[in-house]
Amino acid sequence: MRLSKNILIAGEAGQGLATVGMLLAKALARSGYEIFVTQGYESRIRGGHNTFAVRTGLGPIRAGIRDVDLLIALNRESIALHRDELAENALILVDTEHDDQAPTTDGGLQADPKTKKDRTLRVPFAELAPEKVFHNIVALGVTARLLGLPEDVGTALVKETFARKKADLMEKNVNVLHAAVAWAGEQSAVFQPLPAPPKPGKRMVLNGNQAIALGALAAGVRFCAFYPMTPATGVALNLSAAAKDMGLVVEQAEDEIAAVNMALGASFAGAPAVVPTSGGGFALMTEGISLAGMTETPLVLVLGQRPGPATGLPTRTEQGDLNLALYAGHGEFPRAILTPGSVEECFRLTHTAVDLAERSQGPVIVMTDQYLADTIQAVPPFDLDMLAEPLRPAQNCDHPHAYQRYAFTEDGVSPRMLPGTGEHLVVLDSDEHTEDGHITEDLAIRTRMVDKRLAKERKLRESALAPSYIGDEQSDLLLICWGSTLGPADEAAEILRKEGRNVGLLHFRQVWPLRPEQFLERLRQARETVCIESNATGQFAGLLRKEVGFSVSRSILRYDGLPFTAADILRELNVETGREQESRKAVGRDT
Repeated sequence: MRLSKNILIAGEAGQGLATVGMLLAKALARSGYEIFVTQGYESRIRGGHNTFAVRTGLGPIRAGIRDVDLLIALNRESIALHRDELAENALILVDTEHDDQAPTTDGGLQADPKTKKDRTLRVPFAELAPEKVFHNIVALGVTARLLGLPEDVGTALVKETFARKKADLMEKNVNVLHAAVAWAGEQSAVFQPLPAPPKPGKRMVLNGNQAIALGALAAGVRFCAFYPMTPATGVALNLSAAAKDMGLVVEQAEDEIAAVNMALGASFAGAPAVVPTSGGGFALMTEGISLAGMTETPLVLVLGQRPGPATGLPTRTEQGDLNLALYAGHGEFPRAILTPGSVEECFRLTHTAVDLAERSQGPVIVMTDQYLADTIQAVPPFDLDMLAEPLRPAQNCDHPHAYQRYAFTEDGVSPRMLPGTGEHLVVLDSDEHTEDGHITEDLAIRTRMVDKRLAKERKLRESALAPSYIGDEQSDLLLICWGSTLGPADEAAEILRKEGRNVGLLHFRQVWPLRPEQFLERLRQARETVCIESNATGQFAGLLRKEVGFSVSRSILRYDGLPFTAADILRELNVETGREQESRKAVGRDT
């Protein structure tokens, strides 16, 4: 029987939630447990209510859940805000300073109604760490002890984290951790520790943005231009941290228009380039995307979605930009859109995107969202030997004086050579042009050039990634998802299969171009098809209807800024599991 617990750390921005959360997540992963971390934060530097949720246990964990088993309330507000999310037998960890705000016995939360044992653990933060800056380490020590984690794992992580600080600061953190663990060991709080894990293997603790950055580095990206915009900024920051060691340039431009054009210049010169942004920034880049289409220049854009329109909810999640990615730019030119659904897919598909951009000589968009960008998982080290070397442009040719950058070819892809590397001349123009790159208003050539560029879409379609399928060979109920809804949909499908339902899951990791022969028959064979996506208008369901003539039976949509859980999907399917507590039991969360 698999077990998992959901730990919610809640408080204000600036209280060190991310620090204690990341240390706890890493400690769990190093101890051999699975983790799935989700974050919620408001659009402000300090203050506002933030959360860091760590779901952990044995066996695969694919998504977050709402019910909270352990609430670490770093301020008074957190207790009231998350009171209704507490699972049966949940424990609240609260500072004695905030004890007046702890739930009362009358509410059935302070004391277990069966055992009459206290369900609130009052921690003397000020006594264990007189300096407030160390209170998050107190929370880490107490939590680690409650979960039964080895003390040496936490100690090693604290030392690693603060190794670059002054020696006395690292020592203070370690001393506070030991004091908190010792104090927690003397308490009688009722909280069932995690079951013993298998022997831990080597794993990396990464979020989606970090995985995208690693995928870009593995593909040989040498240039990144960006203007900061949540939730994609982390991609650029991670590339910047590796820039010196990996030999790439990361440039924070004055705006998104400058960023995309800088990246096009770098790509033209032979440096594979990536541009991370969000919906508002992507909108500003559309002229540059059209320029990539006309000049046939490889370019990878990472579109981290958040709710719009306009500024919308800057720090929440949504899948509302699919149509923007599909139709961004003026005129007609091909593109590919990849939609990873997990941290591992963020790595693999970014690597794929760099190669695909070079092979199609145009823009390729990797679409994530705030949920996936900030989701943290423990994943095995990526096997770089299994990755194909991305295509690189030629630097010279046999007949340099006859070279034509836009030579007509059967598949629309012309030989791409780098300027300044030989006797050949590379000419390009944002206006319509002849085969040798010079501007023209010959309308016959115009028609041929449009056809040439559009011919590349056939090549993109032929190499389209097939959607992944999980489940019975022929499904009575087929759940359809794309991007970050994979995890919740997969977990919901598993719950239904454990109840004896015939359920399949079709996950689209590429949403454009679509290749109907890869999935249309499976759609037609299912008795009921349900498309799950985080937007208000069912954009992907509409794309399926428009492109392949298939209408799904129904859609399950969410657009309040929060990610799906399996329980949300089951509730919309009218599955009689009732509460999320019951859905957790269905996957063996509780014995």
